[in-house]
Amino acid sequence: MNTLTLWHLTGWEFAALAAAALLVGFSKTAVSGANTVSLAIFAAVLPARASTGVLLPILIAGDVLAVLTYRRHAHWPTLWRLFPAVAAGVVVGTAFLMRADDGVVRVSIGAILLLMTGVTLWRRRTADREDAPDAVATRTGRIKARSYGVLGGFTTMVANAGGPVMSMYLLSAGFRKLGFLGTSAFFFLIVNVTKVPFSVGLGLIDGRSLLLDAALVLFVVPGAFLGRWAVNRINQRLFERLVIAATVLGALQLLLR
Repeated sequence: MNTLTLWHLTGWEFAALAAAALLVGFSKTAVSGANTVSLAIFAAVLPARASTGVLLPILIAGDVLAVLTYRRHAHWPTLWRLFPAVAAGVVVGTAFLMRADDGVVRVSIGAILLLMTGVTLWRRRTADREDAPDAVATRTGRIKARSYGVLGGFTTMVANAGGPVMSMYLLSAGFRKLGFLGTSAFFFLIVNVTKVPFSVGLGLIDGRSLLLDAALVLFVVPGAFLGRWAVNRINQRLFERLVIAATVLGALQLLLR
């Protein structure tokens, strides 16, 4: 089936998905979490449940580009501390998707987006008040990592929306820009690749969805290069405000659809 007619897309709908794919590349190399806007666009244009499977390979392509750009700045002790809890969250999210129909998934994605928006706003208000980075060996640090890890695994499996959760965790742990980007790049590459067998088993990824991905992935690359160029030039606060506004509008559209 021709990729432009897959899911009965119009030209405007494909253009919206292409813009969302470009934003994925941009977010992976510049503003982590901005792809929540992409999530809202995909879920609005495509069937909500299927949109998570179509978006996943697009995210992986962006993750690969981010790893190639920031691979020297990853902090592996933090990654190893998060992975067990994230795996538990992915399993819970998979069980949810096995039982939820398209309407429930659409409402869940909208609710998760609103939750993640609230998390982001709270993170912005508290980030400047955080103390030193978490000590790996402290009990508080372990509990914090497990809590964020489970929530991040669940939200990333159900809605590919783990970015704001992990952003808040990494910022509260004291990561500066390059360390933040490098650690999150490896984190999401590993987690998203791990999600592929689950998504295939749920029927969210198949040959037809991959045809659409093949057309859209071409837009991820220029987005990643744009993000790399803009990372030291962008007005971060203004951009985050625009992302938050767009995410809220996307979430409300899904909830009221």
